[in-house]
Amino acid sequence: MVVGRICLDALRKRKARTEQLAGSWLPEPVICTGADTDPERGVVMADSVGLALLVVLESLTPPERLAFVLHDVFGMPYNEIAPVVERSPAATRQLASRARRRVRAEAPEPDADFAVQRGVVDAFLAAAREGDFEALLRVLDPKVVARVDGGPNAPRPFVRPAIVGAEPVASEARNFRDGGARVERLIVNGAPGLVIGYPARSFLVAFTVANGRIVEIDLIADPTKLRGLSPA
Repeated sequence: MVVGRICLDALRKRKARTEQLAGSWLPEPVICTGADTDPERGVVMADSVGLALLVVLESLTPPERLAFVLHDVFGMPYNEIAPVVERSPAATRQLASRARRRVRAEAPEPDADFAVQRGVVDAFLAAAREGDFEALLRVLDPKVVARVDGGPNAPRPFVRPAIVGAEPVASEARNFRDGGARVERLIVNGAPGLVIGYPARSFLVAFTVANGRIVEIDLIADPTKLRGLSPA
């Protein structure tokens, strides 16, 4: 119970900090590069939770998130969770149910076949490099969401609200035409991703692919979350 309350206090403080950030906040990614041959890390990657789900979890209130994770992930009964979130068992059940509905409604279910996901991301990259607007529209879901997390001290290009819709996202994606960048394919939280490296800065792009199209693009430029990536 003490540990649960400590977690709840930490979640409340983190939520307050993220609400003060300009632009989007994204969770720290779990990255697996092509050079990573550690089989134990491969298991971690296979079991990792996608960024799309983590973003939805972050939008829940701390009691909702704790009730949902403790019950749905760890299988704790509501009467044991209730003292942690300082609610009755019935109210705790409602917290978890509300969180579950939110997760199901807002967290897209990625395509099961990783090769399909990678193929869609490769098609996106090729279209972006060629500046092919129509080809970009074909791989983007009409309601695609693109977010940028530049961190608390982000320069202006990384401070912006989320972009929603295939056409505005496709317009932004054509910036990939810059031939001076190093592009490396990797795995981010078990899904296809890219690291884009420039001499002064690198950033990570994570994709969520559902029904054969990209539904979410998350660009992480916060240096504290990219310690394992080096500039070009």
